[in-house]
Amino acid sequence: MTLQSQYDIIQTIQNTQNIQGKIYMSFANLKSNRTDVSKLANAAAEMSTTKKSTNKYEDLRFWKPTVDESGNGYAVVRFLPAGEGQELPWVRYFDHFFKGATGQWYVEKSLTTLGGQADPVSEYNSRLWNSGIEEDKETARKQKRRLHYVTNIMVLSDPSNPSNNGKVFLYDFGKKIFDKIMDKMQPEYPDETPVNPFDFWSGADFQLKIRNVAGYRNYDKSEFKSPTPLLEGEETKLEATYNTMHDMSEFTDPSSYKSYDDLKARLEVVLGQATGSGSTMKNESLQQTAETVGSKSVEPQVIPSAPQPQVAMASSGDDDTLSYFAKLAAED
Repeated sequence: MTLQSQYDIIQTIQNTQNIQGKIYMSFANLKSNRTDVSKLANAAAEMSTTKKSTNKYEDLRFWKPTVDESGNGYAVVRFLPAGEGQELPWVRYFDHFFKGATGQWYVEKSLTTLGGQADPVSEYNSRLWNSGIEEDKETARKQKRRLHYVTNIMVLSDPSNPSNNGKVFLYDFGKKIFDKIMDKMQPEYPDETPVNPFDFWSGADFQLKIRNVAGYRNYDKSEFKSPTPLLEGEETKLEATYNTMHDMSEFTDPSSYKSYDDLKARLEVVLGQATGSGSTMKNESLQQTAETVGSKSVEPQVIPSAPQPQVAMASSGDDDTLSYFAKLAAED
């Protein structure tokens, strides 16, 4: 299927899409109301000073890069702007993913995503860490929360799966790639021009270069190309792309998170009822852990959560927009 044919399909989907009565910013207003890169950067920073739960089925909304037997991979993608009803072009959330002493897995989103709410795993990890026992600290490290960023992308070149080219997906990535985005929005040196990678017209394609370093995926060689309009700036194609982007609100919607009590019950099952099953804390309960964790307790190697900032949309003007997002990101 040609790229043009794919866009024809996108246009058809757009024309039949049900927006369920919601009022959103139209594509026609997107260009004049473009959010500057500094505003994005600042939003990211503020959120940091503060995997969707694994299912047995594959979520086809998400794109994942393919690596070869050596662990190397390459693709070119374009980060897309905030969609209708969305203030930022990305969302951020935390989850926990680990196997307990029972052999069962704990795979749940963390309540700390929601403005720093109490979460039973974070409390338990704090208790383990503060015990001063190295074995408990190691357990806490293995159970620490994971940071996710999710955004819409267009795949421009996927050599391993060419059928993905020209399609819009969700992309789940971590801090390393987000730092690359931040460096582009808020460059370190004065001779570098800030760029909003999410912008249709003045953004930049991202070359994703994956290497296997010491058994882990490494993205250090990934980089942005020079700024250029997506799809040569053709308004019809850009509008079709804009209207097929995925809603990301579910990742931070409180209704999609389990309650504290439900998460605690699941944790007890995974750990075998006692908090210290398999550790040196064998006779302490989760209830005791929750009650004894105080303000001085700190979960190891995690980014403290803070409420998502209430950000006013920037007015027109690229310089003002870049400054706004850079400020938000700097608070990360």
